[in-house]
Amino acid sequence: MRNVMLGLATAGALVASLPAAQAADAICYNCPPQWADWASQLDAIKDNLGYELPHDNKNSGQTLSQLLAEQGNPVADIAYYGVTFGIKAKAEGVTAAYKPAGFEEIPEGLKDPEGHWFTTHFGTLGLFVNLDALGDAPVPQCWADLTKPEYDGMVGYLDPSSAFVGYAGAVAVNRAMGGDLDNFDPAIAYFQELAENDPIVPKQTSYARVVSGEIPILFDYDFNAYRAKYTEDGNFEFVLPCEGSVVVPYVMSLVNNGPNKERGKEILDFIMSDAGQQIWTNAFLKPARPIELPAEISEKFLPDSEYARATPVDYAKMEQVQKGFGERYLNEVR
Repeated sequence: MRNVMLGLATAGALVASLPAAQAADAICYNCPPQWADWASQLDAIKDNLGYELPHDNKNSGQTLSQLLAEQGNPVADIAYYGVTFGIKAKAEGVTAAYKPAGFEEIPEGLKDPEGHWFTTHFGTLGLFVNLDALGDAPVPQCWADLTKPEYDGMVGYLDPSSAFVGYAGAVAVNRAMGGDLDNFDPAIAYFQELAENDPIVPKQTSYARVVSGEIPILFDYDFNAYRAKYTEDGNFEFVLPCEGSVVVPYVMSLVNNGPNKERGKEILDFIMSDAGQQIWTNAFLKPARPIELPAEISEKFLPDSEYARATPVDYAKMEQVQKGFGERYLNEVR
């Protein structure tokens, strides 16, 4: 899902087979060390369970394609992908029901009731703001603020007809303005009004353009804003708009008839443990379970009271209506 649902993935070659598979203790599809600090997670699995998992750089779509191609003779034991791909994987019969330790603590809407997929961590849509690039304009606090004249030429959002992060932003705005997945009129009206402020609308992830100040305000995920705030030179903030927003989950599954079923279960149990969940915060992702984080970690995120305004949506329906919204955006906004 990273390149299809979240617009965050780097391109990866489809791996038809893994050279290290015979030597591996278990196989996880789409567990790339450079994303979400999977590097530390894989090291922790080896240190705590003794299992060696080879690196795998598929994206979510490639993962599902490979699971389908190998359905008669599975290679992988577990898989990681965006939530809509987890939903598709269950529908295609390539996942097995399993409820790892801590499953009951995962909020409703962020897991399949039978355990065919469950959230391991998630991001939240909001405003990634370069404070130094705002000039005399105040830090916006609400979606509605961005239509004010003082933000003319300062606002960016990814094209919602082609990038999922753009579409997720549109879903967030639409709901904030009183719409739902059956009615995108509020989002269309909002983007029409925002067009008067000459927004910047790239098609690709634009982290560097915010860091440089070219785009002072971008509809984006919290983890990108935190990454800039704590690792880049400059002054950056994440604003969770006053009207509310949506969360976007990343999920995992036990592969149906995988060759190392029990090892797969042990690995998923560890990933959902307090120790495994805390690792995701290295990449500024929110753990799926409400674990207590050390102060030096939790203080880097907005307070939980702020995050209470960000909630799940019906992700299966969100995917079903995406094409229709994209067409309306192209016809009525762009």
